[in-house]
Amino acid sequence: MNTLLQVRDLEVEFRTYAGIVRAVRKVSFDLKAGEVLAIVGESGCGKSVTAQSIMRLIPTPPGRITGGSILFDNEEILAKTESQMQKIRGNAISVIFQDSMTSLNPVLNVRTQITEILRLHKNVSQPQANARAIELLSLVGIPEPKTRMKAYPHELSGGMRQRVMIAMALACDPQLLIADEPTTALDVTIQAQIIEVLKNIRQELNTAIILITHDLGVVAGLADRVMVMYAGNLVEQGTVDEVLCEPLHPYTWGLLRSLPRLNMGPEDKLKPIWGQPPDLLLPLDRCPFLPRCEHAMGICAQDRPPAFNGQDSHSVNCWLQHPLAPRTRRPQEVG
Repeated sequence: MNTLLQVRDLEVEFRTYAGIVRAVRKVSFDLKAGEVLAIVGESGCGKSVTAQSIMRLIPTPPGRITGGSILFDNEEILAKTESQMQKIRGNAISVIFQDSMTSLNPVLNVRTQITEILRLHKNVSQPQANARAIELLSLVGIPEPKTRMKAYPHELSGGMRQRVMIAMALACDPQLLIADEPTTALDVTIQAQIIEVLKNIRQELNTAIILITHDLGVVAGLADRVMVMYAGNLVEQGTVDEVLCEPLHPYTWGLLRSLPRLNMGPEDKLKPIWGQPPDLLLPLDRCPFLPRCEHAMGICAQDRPPAFNGQDSHSVNCWLQHPLAPRTRRPQEVG
């Protein structure tokens, strides 16, 4: 597969009254055509900001992209003008926003919201746009699509609204689809249906997907590769099996330990990650996970760990995995 997206040393900051918040700090990753990449981590770790940077949706001010490179289909996104980006957004790159109720226009019906995208980017007639909208609604599993075309957002359930959002995102057959928490606030049955829709889209249209979530169950069922972010930093990345079955970073261990398991007994308790994430106003010239890490060593307080390669595509930013780093204790086994 060809590499569709290359992000190198991306840095994003926000100017606030308290100071400069460095939300994303030298994040690098690749995405191939037709691949599903999941970005996971706690709230505030930089997942959504990283995705918004790809579409140049960072509000300026107070935010700005201060460094790095974003190559999409071998073209530099950061060098494009706003008018050029308007031709890319919703066309080559689309996004499914987190809250479908606030993302859809409450005073426009479903037909208008889908067809205006088609008429803007594809220059088609209204009858052609209507036919394509019905086809899209059918693709995402909405029953009686002709009838639903006349509905307004408040007349639809949460799952239906999310399907409309997906249909809008797919209107122009994008090469890249960014799904920002697509299953948030939906019950488990609807979540499973939405994930199935995304699977079908990937198979039928060969669309690359960036999935932003903190639900590792969704990741296991949909993604090919996983990026784990913490405090604006990339701390681990690899295939789903590598990261979820053989994690290397203590933060990833903590995420997995805090999840309920099917084999848990009545006496078993979830083990949360104690402490708080670091203040992003600080420079963080050491390991960002140091204050919360049970396996911290002296070198962790002296310097930030670079990326160390494990097996195959698996990499981790942690001194514990460096073969020459001085050790004071053995890391505990992942439960």
